[in-house]
Amino acid sequence: MPAEPMKASEQPGLSVASLTDADYRQMVDGLTDHAIILLDPDGNIVSWNAGARQLSGYEAADILGRHFSVLYPQETLSRGLPDEELAQAGKQGRFVDEGWRLRKDGTRFWANIVITRLSGANGATRGYSKIIRDHSDRRKHEDALRASEERFRLLVEGVKDYAIFMLDPGGHVVSWNLGAEKNKGYKAHEIIGQHFSKFYPPDVAARGWPAEELANALREGRFEDEGWRVRKDGTRFWASVVITAIYDAAGQHKGFAKVTRDLTERRRIITLEDEGRRMTTFLAMLGHELRNPLAPISNALELLKREETGSLVLNRTRGIIDRQLRQMTRLIDDLLDVGRITSGRIHLEAKPVRLREVVVEGVEAMRPAMALKSQLLELQVDGADPWVTGDRARLIQVIGNLAHNASKFTPDGGCIAIRLGTHGANASEAEISVKDNGPGIPRKDLERVFELFVQGENELARTRGGLGLGLSLVQQLTQLHGGYVSVFSTGRAGEGSEFVVRLPAAPTPDMPRPTERGEGEKLVLVVDDNRDAAETLALLLESLGYSCSVEHDGFAAIEAVKAKRPDVVLLDIGLPGMNGHDVAKRLRADLINPPALIAITGYGQPSDRDTSFEAGFFAHLTKPVDFDRLGSMLDQIYAART
Repeated sequence: MPAEPMKASEQPGLSVASLTDADYRQMVDGLTDHAIILLDPDGNIVSWNAGARQLSGYEAADILGRHFSVLYPQETLSRGLPDEELAQAGKQGRFVDEGWRLRKDGTRFWANIVITRLSGANGATRGYSKIIRDHSDRRKHEDALRASEERFRLLVEGVKDYAIFMLDPGGHVVSWNLGAEKNKGYKAHEIIGQHFSKFYPPDVAARGWPAEELANALREGRFEDEGWRVRKDGTRFWASVVITAIYDAAGQHKGFAKVTRDLTERRRIITLEDEGRRMTTFLAMLGHELRNPLAPISNALELLKREETGSLVLNRTRGIIDRQLRQMTRLIDDLLDVGRITSGRIHLEAKPVRLREVVVEGVEAMRPAMALKSQLLELQVDGADPWVTGDRARLIQVIGNLAHNASKFTPDGGCIAIRLGTHGANASEAEISVKDNGPGIPRKDLERVFELFVQGENELARTRGGLGLGLSLVQQLTQLHGGYVSVFSTGRAGEGSEFVVRLPAAPTPDMPRPTERGEGEKLVLVVDDNRDAAETLALLLESLGYSCSVEHDGFAAIEAVKAKRPDVVLLDIGLPGMNGHDVAKRLRADLINPPALIAITGYGQPSDRDTSFEAGFFAHLTKPVDFDRLGSMLDQIYAART
């Protein structure tokens, strides 16, 4: 009988086992994205597939028989990691890990590793299979993600000006940054898990406003508000709050992000600015309204002055009304100036200004008040002759306010020194110093003296009067001219204080040429710091046919003589800054043909006359001037010139 066909398993050289081994070997060798390695019980490599070759760069001939630790960096070898991995795989049957491994060229890759123990029939370890995958790209992505998250975490946690924290859907705090700790006063462990309504004033929390905020944020996606919030210590701050609803990728609501900023200081500044604007408006209105009743009072006073009366009481009363009216007018002018400056409505001229004249004229109005207190005025204005660009009237106001302040705080018999000079390289700044020997200013008040309505600490009784506006106006007007004012004081009685104004110096303008004189014109220059005396004397001379010009200080007199070339100068001796004798000496030194000088003075002693003649005066007349005698002298002078 014919033989039965042989089964495949019975064919010579073939078996199910041999086909299975070949299939597995072909499968393992064909994998290129998995390194599949077989290790003997000691960890030596006994097989090496294409994936291992592609991943590590080793050919089979280079690696077979070597210990698998050749694939590990030095820091892992020093920890004994390869042996530890085999030990755990032998004990547990399997070991899974991720870590850095080495290629043949020394470069690293992030490996996902699975080591499996292979056991024989008797349970003994025959070796280990090791599967390695390169997860470097995933690791790089995860590192980048972690770095991004870390940067964001550091950013949020490091922000100090903003409280940035997370709330769960119910409103409980789940994160807390440094800004939140600074603004609210809670440490993270003290507040995480607490409901955020803890930050609200009790009355606000009681009416359910925190829950309403979350509801608005959930409905609109975002909610913004400002209001009072409470710190841990119970103090309140004005907060700007932004609450944003947070959702995950699936659209599930995860909670809220809340950003809070402390705007207490900004709110205070805005409030102060609003109050300042209202105060400025009030001061301006007050000044204008107060001027209305002052006008008829001033007119009535002028009428009283025209009435001749021998009543001592009436004369003294008129003087009191006159002085107080002037004081009230000055205070109202200060109020109006403060309003104009703070509202930006003040207009300044920009013309060449000679500071010598400004200083002399600014001090002039204060001379009567200083005389009443027997105060000595030292005016030093002949050392320098700076010019500035500005508003002459406002600069006179600056000097007048400083002189008034010095006189007010200097005791009877005290000394006030006013000096004009220059400062800086190439005399780039004009400098005016006003120094007194009064009680001085305490150090703690030095930074406040230029603030509105600020006066000395001893002014509670209001013994010296004033509103505390003068020095503030000095500072503001000086700044409007591009300069600055400083104050110096030790605060010790008797050492007083010194105010220094510095203004940008300007080039000296071209001086006017001498005025052309008409044929036969008789020009007389009248120089007297008493304006009324100078003007009335000039009017009298003009009534006799003389042409007259008037000046009020020595420096201006010298310039007027050079510019106008008068025939005669009627010169007061007691002038501010440079007295009449010094003016005479300067004119004789500077001019080849100086005009005839007649001294007009209150000093009438023989020694006074001798001093005048020595200085070069033609005559010496005492006040009140005998006008007939003056007329005769003028006739004599003009007769000698014809």
